[in-house]
Amino acid sequence: MGVTEILAQIDREIAQLQQARALLSGSAQPARRYASAASPAGKKAAKKKRNLTPEGRKRIAEAVKRRWAEQKKAAASK
Repeated sequence: MGVTEILAQIDREIAQLQQARALLSGSAQPARRYASAASPAGKKAAKKKRNLTPEGRKRIAEAVKRRWAEQKKAAASK
């Protein structure tokens, strides 16, 4: 029995115990299930989208334009 199989078994047992606890306590929320290491269902949560301020966009645009100008200048001098 490999380590991943042992971890999967422990995760199944935890899920069963949490489900039993939720039933005994009368909780309306379903028990949280742990994804096993071998399971493809264990996906990471989606990251929160990050928004740039208009000032940040302007700084990035200016930096890109400077970089392009430097590249163009270097290409012209060759």
